[in-house]
Amino acid sequence: MLLLLGSIFLALLLVASGRLYLVLRDRKQPGKAGAVSLLVVAGSGGHTTEVLRLLSCLSQSYCPVHYVIAESDKMSEDKICRFEKAREKEFSKSAYSIHRIPRSREVLQSWSSSVVTTLHAMFYSLLLTFKLRPDVVLCNGPGTCVPVCVSALLLGMMGMKKVIIVYVESICRVETLSLSGKILYYFSDYFIVQWPSLKARYPKAVYLGRVV
Repeated sequence: MLLLLGSIFLALLLVASGRLYLVLRDRKQPGKAGAVSLLVVAGSGGHTTEVLRLLSCLSQSYCPVHYVIAESDKMSEDKICRFEKAREKEFSKSAYSIHRIPRSREVLQSWSSSVVTTLHAMFYSLLLTFKLRPDVVLCNGPGTCVPVCVSALLLGMMGMKKVIIVYVESICRVETLSLSGKILYYFSDYFIVQWPSLKARYPKAVYLGRVV
C-alpha cells in the first residue's frame, strides 16, 4: 500500500510545482463562453449511482458528457445508457460518450502488483484526457478517478488546457476519506464532503450537506 501511495504522490508532486502558476496565469473559467465539456468518472456499485444523481441536477449547459469507466466494469455502462436515454426526454440537445480504461486495482489485488496496473491505467488515461480535453472532471471516489485526475493536471502543466477538478466524496464516507479522496484532497479544485465530521477533519473541504 505504501509503495502504491508513494508512486501516486510522486506523480502528483511532479505536476503540483507548476499548478499555482497556471491557475494564476489562466483566470478565464473553462466553458465561460458556452457549453461546458464534462468528463465524469463512474465506478462499479454505488459510485455510479451517486454520480448519476449528481448529473441529474445539472443543466444541459454541461455538454457533451464523457463517461470514463474501468474496462472490467460490466454494470456502469447499462446504468449510464438508461440515465442518458431518460435525459433525452428532458433535454433537446444531449450528447455523451463512454470510454473504458484499465482498472488501477482489482478487488483483492496485491498492493505491490497494483503499482504496475496503476501506471498502465495512467498511460491510457493520458491518451484519453489529452484527446477529449474536458473543461471539468467530476468524480466521487472510484480508484479509476486518480489516474484520470492526474492526467487532467498534466494537461494544465503542459499549457494545453486548464481543467477544473471537482471531487465529491461518497455519502458512505462519514468519518474518514476514501483512498482516492486522501490523494485528491490536495490537488482538486473543489473537494466536497457530505458529512460535517469530515469537514471538521479536512478544512479545505466544502460541506454542502447531502448532495446525492
